[in-house]
Amino acid sequence: MDLDALTTVIGELDDHVLTLTLNRPERLNSFTDTMRTEFRQIWDHAREQDDIHVIVLRAAGDRAFSTGMDTREGTFISDNVFSRRDPGNDLSPKHNGCWKPLICAVHGMVAGGALYWLNEADIIVASDDAQFFDPHVSYGLVAALEPIGLAHRIPIGEVLRMVLLGLDERMSAQRAREIGFVSEIVARQDLWPRADALARRIAAKPPAAIQGSVRAIWESRDTGRSQALATGMSYTSLGNPIGKAQVNRSEVATRDYEIR
Repeated sequence: MDLDALTTVIGELDDHVLTLTLNRPERLNSFTDTMRTEFRQIWDHAREQDDIHVIVLRAAGDRAFSTGMDTREGTFISDNVFSRRDPGNDLSPKHNGCWKPLICAVHGMVAGGALYWLNEADIIVASDDAQFFDPHVSYGLVAALEPIGLAHRIPIGEVLRMVLLGLDERMSAQRAREIGFVSEIVARQDLWPRADALARRIAAKPPAAIQGSVRAIWESRDTGRSQALATGMSYTSLGNPIGKAQVNRSEVATRDYEIR
């Protein structure tokens, strides 16, 4: 895949970190069918490229990370009801079998369909101006797909409040941090550097260990406890011998660490 050929996203690979920048600031980084197609290609590419260890997703412009679907263009849904699928699945790494860690660096408005990315992010870092909301019901639209994904991350009461109030209320970055949706809040000018720093610390670790851990934890959400533990054991058996072979223990023992 030629990253330079992307039209709605800027893709840059440096030292095992793939940085993706949503690049439609004039439309508040809302997604279109073209962006959906490009993200489907990105996840396929990232899944197969061993040189990519971690992915950072951020957005251009001052006002928004993303306001969801571009209402001017709409998005394709098949006329055949039995052929319909959730169009947002194209935006979601785990739905596309990509188990490389995803760090989302969000700022400004984070609305509606933007949750497709956040719902499958492994770490979310927000600037202090980030605001989260779902406008569907305010426009007379059912809010179901994005909130269902969100309900697997935060308390259902918080999801329902966001859905039912629509455009009448926005969740602050501070509140998102309090309920565990966002793991860290930084000043706006520090957002991109902080996400990059986290990504590079993760990228330095054995990729087999990282991907196996991500996959085991996410898949556990779809199964019962016993099945999840059995699957986790199989991933441990597969991944640990590989991971150990990639680690220099003397380097690990002397590495700096942070207290959060």
